[in-house]
Amino acid sequence: MTKPNPIFVPGLELCEGFYREAVEPIMRQYFGELKYAAALIGSGSEVLGFDTEMSSDHHWGPRVMIFLKPDDLSTYKDSVSAKLRDELPRTFRGFPTSFSAPDSENQGVQLLDFSQSGPINHRVEIMSLERFFDDYLGFDITAELKAYDWLSFPGQKLRTIIGGKVFHDDIGLQDARNRFSYYPQDVWLYLLACGWARIEQEEHLMGRAGYVGDEVGAGIIAARLVRDIMNLCFLMEKVYAPYPKWFGTAFKKLKSASVLEPLFLKVLSSPNWQERQKYLIPAYEFLAAQHNQLDITEKLPCQVRDFHGRPFMVVSMGDYSKAICEIIVASSLADQSIKELVNKPLIGSVEQFSDSTDVLSNSSWRVGVRNLYGGGVFV
Repeated sequence: MTKPNPIFVPGLELCEGFYREAVEPIMRQYFGELKYAAALIGSGSEVLGFDTEMSSDHHWGPRVMIFLKPDDLSTYKDSVSAKLRDELPRTFRGFPTSFSAPDSENQGVQLLDFSQSGPINHRVEIMSLERFFDDYLGFDITAELKAYDWLSFPGQKLRTIIGGKVFHDDIGLQDARNRFSYYPQDVWLYLLACGWARIEQEEHLMGRAGYVGDEVGAGIIAARLVRDIMNLCFLMEKVYAPYPKWFGTAFKKLKSASVLEPLFLKVLSSPNWQERQKYLIPAYEFLAAQHNQLDITEKLPCQVRDFHGRPFMVVSMGDYSKAICEIIVASSLADQSIKELVNKPLIGSVEQFSDSTDVLSNSSWRVGVRNLYGGGVFV
């Protein structure tokens, strides 16, 4: 049998249509009194809106997440899943609604199953809100959000929680998502200070490495600075940054990208530290001007200067992080735990001090990360 080649459509559009045209009629007919929510959130490039035809080669296709109240989950989960297995169409808009079993040797990946017979192994996942947030974030959604919780949440996961789309909601899924819409003001200021601190610690090092003939080392530092500037732009525009695969794609959608992306391309392709510095200078100055437009501190100088008489151009030398920290300490609204953190080395959130995929993607690490900040004392 020749494998069909359906026309690609964005996954979020496909899944919303799948819910409204295939899943929802079954839910209405057989479980009309059941309160639930239906959505596509969490993992998956389609949740971010960045999926392409290549994305359809694994873990992609017509799927929906059904959320039930905890008391209803044990009663209805199996019967809902069974009814969907029996009643769903075998294909939707040319794509199978059945998937292969999770591949235990390949991170549980499931593939579209184009067979024409046999049971439908659908990907309508049925769970409670509480279970989803506990599994995905390592957080009890019924608890109060503390400052240390925000710092231990990877922003890339928060983006996928408020991303995607809710198709139906009887049980407060949207309210739960709204809690994560963006960082509280004091946490945001702390992250800005930490973002500046990363740049301040390395802005002179690219030239210093290149000055002694280490262009590989200088290039690595330049790339780190580009990434740190991009991360700071996400913070300034109050947009969660996604994980690395889509980091640059999402950056292009920021207002600052029209100015900075051409400069970054030059930085990353320059053959020596002098050329890199030439393009980093306007990037630094643009970033400093963007800070002043936030109006969170007194206006700070936006022009680069040499680093203690050396031929390495820098814009801050600690001024920006210090100014933001002073605002936090002086604020009557800032959480005391954040005020305590600004008196310690500015490590920032989990995404600012670690780029480990396992730390950022596996929620089992979150409690340990949170304990780094607990009570303002590192343990």
